[in-house]
Amino acid sequence: MKEFLIETFAQHRTLIVFLHVLSAVIWVGGMIAIRFATHQSLALISDPKLRLERAAHTLKRLFSIVWPFVIILIITAVLMAVGLGFRAAAVDASGNVIDEYAMSLYNTVHIKEAIWLVMALNLGAMMFRRRKAEEALKAGNIEAAKGLLGMIAKYMVPVNIVLGLIAIYIGVFLRGAYS
Repeated sequence: MKEFLIETFAQHRTLIVFLHVLSAVIWVGGMIAIRFATHQSLALISDPKLRLERAAHTLKRLFSIVWPFVIILIITAVLMAVGLGFRAAAVDASGNVIDEYAMSLYNTVHIKEAIWLVMALNLGAMMFRRRKAEEALKAGNIEAAKGLLGMIAKYMVPVNIVLGLIAIYIGVFLRGAYS
């Protein structure tokens, strides 16, 4: 399997890096647009039920757009991590560290992967909360919907934006590490 990943990355390096960067841009950029543009516009709707319905629908559209890119991001991350040989440069076959700098880069790759994983889990939780909010709205429970969507807007999306920007910065750092 490792050889397949290395060979695939070697043959499609530019496409894999492009898809990885594009996925990060769409995911993080979409969240920034929702939080700082769309959210502000939705706040201008005076009818609370209509505002919440529009917010739930907007989030549904965002999540349906970004979810495939999350999958692409994870796949390309694995291809790059193996294909770029971070582990092979850091440790020998027995697991002994052979290069401290390479080991620090290898650890940094894991930190970046962990960030994207936390973001993916957070996205799943947001998708669940959004669906529950939609159900609450259909049942006429505006307060429950407001609480569910409010958590997404106030905390969950901003957390993913910050984590995404950190992960993008780490990716740029890692790209420059072997230049």
